[in-house]
Amino acid sequence: MSNGKALGRRRFLRMGAAAAAGGVVGCSRRGEGPAAPPEGPRAWHLSELAPPPEWSRLDGWQGQVRGSEFRRLLETVSTDGAGFWSALELREDRALIRTSTAEEGAERYALRFAAEAGAGPAARGEGPAARYWRRAGEMGRSPGRPLEGVHIALDAGHLGGRWAQMEARWYRVGSSPAVMEGELTLQTARRLRGLLEAGGARVSLVRETAEPLTAQEPTALRGAALASLVAGQGTGVVFREEQIRREAERLFYRTSEIRARGQRVNEVLRPDLVVCLHFNAEDWGGDAGQPVFSGRNHLHVLAHGCLSGAEFALDDQRFDTLLRLVQGVPDEEIRLCDAVARHLARATGLPAYSYLGKNARRVSDNPYVWARNLLANRVYHCPVVFTEPYVMNHAEVFARLQAGDYEGEREVAGRRGPSLFREYAQGVADGLAAALEAGRA
Repeated sequence: MSNGKALGRRRFLRMGAAAAAGGVVGCSRRGEGPAAPPEGPRAWHLSELAPPPEWSRLDGWQGQVRGSEFRRLLETVSTDGAGFWSALELREDRALIRTSTAEEGAERYALRFAAEAGAGPAARGEGPAARYWRRAGEMGRSPGRPLEGVHIALDAGHLGGRWAQMEARWYRVGSSPAVMEGELTLQTARRLRGLLEAGGARVSLVRETAEPLTAQEPTALRGAALASLVAGQGTGVVFREEQIRREAERLFYRTSEIRARGQRVNEVLRPDLVVCLHFNAEDWGGDAGQPVFSGRNHLHVLAHGCLSGAEFALDDQRFDTLLRLVQGVPDEEIRLCDAVARHLARATGLPAYSYLGKNARRVSDNPYVWARNLLANRVYHCPVVFTEPYVMNHAEVFARLQAGDYEGEREVAGRRGPSLFREYAQGVADGLAAALEAGRA
């Protein structure tokens, strides 16, 4: 859930292989020649728990992307439009990318562009074997069954059960069953899986239970938590154990868990696309047992992008973003997001949510679709549709959630219709079918 505000991000330098994240040492290039792994510790400028980037993974994309396309996506989708200049230089035939911004003289990776006169393999939708996902146009025609043979991963956002209170993704009204986002998303994912499989898709759930995927317990992240607090507040501050514990928990559920899901998607499932299912919320106050209901209920769908200069300067975020860019993820992702947003809006009748700050940007003429730089859509190296319908602490939504899932239609909160879970799942399924049908025509 977005809460309508950008989440604060703590950033700090790490040395070597980012031990707190269990990362591996990456590779880089100087000019156009291959670079050997660093012989000793080196400085990286990384996000929380991020492993150093392996710049050699871009080798398979040499000469695949035209410079005009690279710049278009960089300026209009992937970043805020100007925040990349300090870490990347565009020349006529190549992009020179700083492999680390922690050192003034860091080596640069040279990504050669395809000739502008002819469309390279990536522009034609072929691409090298380095890309595990397929565009809709690469799946072959399937008249009447657009989902046939498509591998879709469903990522039920957040965690449920005993973890929901740690995440502060829950509330309760009186003695009613608690509203827990992680439980709601998993229930929606199971309902959506049935619809997609009935249409011929192969469907994987990124998580199948309320339990986390990460093997890192919060207690194991105490050192990383202390480093994060120091980076945010300075070395002269004495932190209480409670502060360190809470920071370790935040790193556990917001960072380590999402990175574990990214690893599962990229290395195990390797789907054609991911749908990240979420519910939204407005501020419900400081007491989850006495929540404040919001008068607003809305919908939006997120693609990845809009990195600020500070975000693009982080070595891992720059790498993840560029790896997605050279594969042509942004255009396919926005196309999928557009179709899902249109069908969700039709199914739910919800108005579009609008960001007022600089942490998101419009990337199409669809008012429901925005680009935003979230860990949960950046570390998946394939198209991601990130859905944010329904304000959980809206009175009508609360009533519909309490009504649960049911067949057919009922009158709930003065409105007759299907269960909220079926409405949500059907909107996403219809949107995916429409996007894939158009792409496979």
